[in-house]
Amino acid sequence: MKLLITSFYLFLLLLPISSSALEKEQTKNEYQTLTELYFAAARVGNNEVLDRFLTAGFPVDQINNQSYTALMTAAYYGHASSVELLLEKGANACIQDKRGNTAIMGAIIKGEFSIAKRLYVINCSKNIKNNAGLTLEEFTKMYGKSDLFNH
Repeated sequence: MKLLITSFYLFLLLLPISSSALEKEQTKNEYQTLTELYFAAARVGNNEVLDRFLTAGFPVDQINNQSYTALMTAAYYGHASSVELLLEKGANACIQDKRGNTAIMGAIIKGEFSIAKRLYVINCSKNIKNNAGLTLEEFTKMYGKSDLFNH
């Protein structure tokens, strides 16, 4: 009987810890869902949703589980107005993904050259190298666009 009472008290003591862990897991899942919605908006160019997220305080440079930012996503999918909105809200165009590529490199990969030109004027080091060891100049040459940034 004493063991049963002791077990019951232990259960009561541990209950807040397990409920706290459950709440943390639920919060983590909710944040992951919000992150997925934020990136979906960047992927389809839904500026209204992007603006609502950012106005509510969502981090403009949130990185998803693939190591991309919303700016990288919008640039890759060719949404110039979303790129502008994200830049206006303070997005960092110099962040590198897991491959070392930046938003400008993603735009070049997809042939979004007007977006690439817009991102080029941002003050990122032109000597940043991706994981393949390519600078932006070398990257543009590889994609046959060595004259892309000539004025």
